Amino acid sequence: MPMTVTEIRQGLAAGEFSSSEITRDYLARIAQHNPTLNCFISVTEALALDQARQADARLAQGKAGLLTGVPIAHKDLFCTDGVRTSCGSRILDNFVAPYDATVVERFRQTGAVMLGKTNMDEFAMGSSNENSHYGNVANPWKTTHVPGGSSGGSAAAVAAGLAAAATGTDTGGSIRQPAALCGVTGIKPTYGRVSRYGMIAFGSSLDQGGPFARSAADCALLLQAMAGFDGRDSTSSETDVPDYSASLEQGVEGLRIGLPKEYFAEGLDSRLAGVIDTAIDELRKLGADISEISLPNTGLSIPTYYVIAMAEASSNLSRFDGVRFGHRCANPVDLEDLYKRSRGEGFGEEVKRRILIGTYALSAGYYDAYYLKAQQLRRMIKDDFQKAFDSVDLILGPTTPEVAFAIGAKTDDPVSMYLQDIYTISLNLAGLPGMSLPAGFVDGLPVGIQLIANYFDEARLLQTAHQYQQVSDWHLQTPEAFS
Repeated sequence: MPMTVTEIRQGLAAGEFSSSEITRDYLARIAQHNPTLNCFISVTEALALDQARQADARLAQGKAGLLTGVPIAHKDLFCTDGVRTSCGSRILDNFVAPYDATVVERFRQTGAVMLGKTNMDEFAMGSSNENSHYGNVANPWKTTHVPGGSSGGSAAAVAAGLAAAATGTDTGGSIRQPAALCGVTGIKPTYGRVSRYGMIAFGSSLDQGGPFARSAADCALLLQAMAGFDGRDSTSSETDVPDYSASLEQGVEGLRIGLPKEYFAEGLDSRLAGVIDTAIDELRKLGADISEISLPNTGLSIPTYYVIAMAEASSNLSRFDGVRFGHRCANPVDLEDLYKRSRGEGFGEEVKRRILIGTYALSAGYYDAYYLKAQQLRRMIKDDFQKAFDSVDLILGPTTPEVAFAIGAKTDDPVSMYLQDIYTISLNLAGLPGMSLPAGFVDGLPVGIQLIANYFDEARLLQTAHQYQQVSDWHLQTPEAFS
């Protein structure tokens, strides 16, 4: 069974194995299983082995950092100096970043080993990881099914034991949703907690980076490495970062957990509801106080999100014009032809759809009717959460309305695909932290529960998830084909 980050750190410290040895093991697993899963776009074998040798030297000198020698993977929208950063798109297929994203830089500073860059929906636009220029990712639990998106490559890599942990980004649920569908733990921090510098933008007011791992204890270590103020990111928060691991062992006695009645209404698979009820019972046994709450504007989150996200995508992706970097069409006749054909050839269908809708929403005569109205609704959704947190400490519900669906099942129905994020999107609109953790199975496929906290209260999320994982073992389950 693949080891957790915590176990790897302990083994390295005790000299049971070296970083070079375990890195070679992971690289061998990638070579064996990636042809089936397609969760890596780039494998950085030479770099990984070099970083592992450096990690072993630091370990021998007693100079180990937080994650020294631990093999991880990065979602392929974090810029990596000297390594291709494609964002899952043809338009950036030949782009080699000249610098590290802050997240990548901080992991390097802790001594982590980078195994490679993981597959993703193009420009993080998707809920199934079927929109990548490099082909869809398969779910390790059932390879005919999707892993979720857009960070499906990272989630699948951790679930199958091809990386001890991985980074992802969450614009509308793209860490939590694939974490749920692949049976791993993933956390989306408060907006501004993790720097967006060097993270290729989809929706600038929504995007936030976070980690995937097998357990909440692992996520605490990873978030410790990622979080903190960055002067290069104007949206980065100066709020102090606590020691996330320090509070993990605190119990949940007296913790007030709210269950939004809107999350358990029509649209949720009744079998998932049963799994979630069992998890709620476990938390109740641990001493949590469970009560029903209301988030009345939940139903408005999908249309609100897709107006705002597509408008921001339209603006952000205007920089990809074939002039400065990325794909350029052959033999353009003039500048207009260069723009049109470079973008037409470089972007996939889902990205084009979102650019067109976003441009329409921002156009003269429609801005007030769509974008401005969506921002007003966004404030109402945020106010719902703040009212709820007056009476509860955490909010609990499903992460997804159903388990992983078959590859191709929803590709012709964009609205049905967008509804996969019904329980996750509102957190991005409000900027709140949330996480998904494994809670059981339906038809042999993982089910995730979602925990939501108030601003910058990631420590409480991780503590509660850790306590639940002390009385359950769903997070330790591994797909039989990859165990």
